[in-house]
Amino acid sequence: MHMKSLAALAATTALALGATACGGDDEDTSANTSTPATATATPEATPVAEIPTLTGKDTAVTLDAGFVEALGTLKLTPAPVGDAKISKAGVASFPITGGNVTYYTPGTKSPYVQGMINHAGSGLSLTGGGKTVELTDFDVDPGQSVLTGKVTVDGEVAAEDAPLFFLDGRTLKPLETGANDTAILEGTTVKLKQEAADLLNQTFGTDALTAGLVIGVAKITVNTTA
Repeated sequence: MHMKSLAALAATTALALGATACGGDDEDTSANTSTPATATATPEATPVAEIPTLTGKDTAVTLDAGFVEALGTLKLTPAPVGDAKISKAGVASFPITGGNVTYYTPGTKSPYVQGMINHAGSGLSLTGGGKTVELTDFDVDPGQSVLTGKVTVDGEVAAEDAPLFFLDGRTLKPLETGANDTAILEGTTVKLKQEAADLLNQTFGTDALTAGLVIGVAKITVNTTA
């Protein structure tokens, strides 16, 4: 694979995880789903670049102080699940375990970033009031700018594939090249989805968690080689 292709693949993954870089409010995915009226998507559209199989590294989220404060007020304790980690500095990291990404020239295909980024075997738990909720097996859908996952309440599966977080890429920093053939995208703001807020409120008997609550800021590091 020559260097031009490698750079394109790195940018592809970055764009996939920050598909709302020019988007509107919390539920706006227009940056990745809108096609100008003069441009018609055709079956002949050719990808600019694609990664058929993602091989890692991880998605790390620096937990927002407001989110941590809200958890403290509600007496909820966060903890890593499976292969996830939470550092003393308040950074939760989830290994990327697979998936794929394809990137088209904007206007030739809608959505122009397609694929799925998987984080199987890891997640985050919230414990309080004698109850424990686990949010695991995260999947990033670039076309919808949403992160979904399995929800388990006290060991019982409540939802296999629930919308959990909205990924707002308007705060993205420029793509960086990391060490050991990696690409780094930092700055996507992770926000709570309404469905997740409703489930958590119902489980913990509160109404304090609302859609749009900032969970933190993501830093995504991906391998650019197999």
